[in-house]
Amino acid sequence: MLYRNFGTTGIQASAIGLGTWNIGNQWGNIDEETAIATVRSAVENGINMIDTAESYGIPAGLSEERLGKALVGLRDRVHLVTKIGRWGRRSGQMVPMTTTDMVRLCVHASLYRLKTDYVDVMLCHEGKLDDPQLAETYLAGFDLLKEQGLIGTYGISTDKLEVLKLFNTNGTCRVVEVDYSLLSRDPDKAFFPYCADNNIAVLVRGPLHKGLLSGKYSSQTMFTDTVRSEWYKNDKAKEKLARKLTKVENLKTALAPGEEMVTAALQFVTSHPIQPVAIAGAKSPAQVAVNASAGQMLLSSEERARLVEFTKTQQSNLAIA
Repeated sequence: MLYRNFGTTGIQASAIGLGTWNIGNQWGNIDEETAIATVRSAVENGINMIDTAESYGIPAGLSEERLGKALVGLRDRVHLVTKIGRWGRRSGQMVPMTTTDMVRLCVHASLYRLKTDYVDVMLCHEGKLDDPQLAETYLAGFDLLKEQGLIGTYGISTDKLEVLKLFNTNGTCRVVEVDYSLLSRDPDKAFFPYCADNNIAVLVRGPLHKGLLSGKYSSQTMFTDTVRSEWYKNDKAKEKLARKLTKVENLKTALAPGEEMVTAALQFVTSHPIQPVAIAGAKSPAQVAVNASAGQMLLSSEERARLVEFTKTQQSNLAIA
């Protein structure tokens, strides 16, 4: 596994991280024994960045709970990233972040579920945040928790540059988590340059685009889990999915589906000059091992450029967001 400086946080991060949204039953049922084995496999394979959130899981919080159980005896070998700001979102009863006490409450609850007394990175999970006062509430709460030693550093999970800038008003946002992959390259335009200019470390979620970049799925696939079933919610969503599947089909002319495509997709992310950590989800120890193996080397700049050019020329007529 390759390791790299994670911005200015002082963390030496594995190039590949583990995302634990998948172990909380939102991506299909997974028993607790398998969930715990998946996390432990990540550590055994050299992964030291593990990402979760208070809202992940059915019921909410289950991913954090299972992660906490899995890391008993292993906590000192990993850097934990979690997110607050969406508790109760699916039930329609969001916890209102109106005061720093509410921020503190949610962080303490996450620490309890994770069976730890600190997290390395705490992120605001309100990716469309546009209220300066709300941003200030999060920042004030995070600053206090940092002073108390309960969080190491903090940032936000968002795909919007204007939100990142708002959260970095005081120049204290040290980490951002953003969607980026071969099928979603918008951050290259202005988002990543801003991160580079402001010394903000980057976590990439969705490096396999919710599994599409494994090449295992086709237009005949029907996703029934609670996450990807959203791809069928209306005609526009269905059309977007069809375009993405077409692009993946064309990728198969250059990359074999399965481990080869997964490795290429992950290395496309980790080889970016900004040196992000690719947070890849998994539902089994075997999947983790494949993901982790992609962290053993990087693509050359020429190899990465060819991959970009291939996706452009193969599907130049498809506007993939």
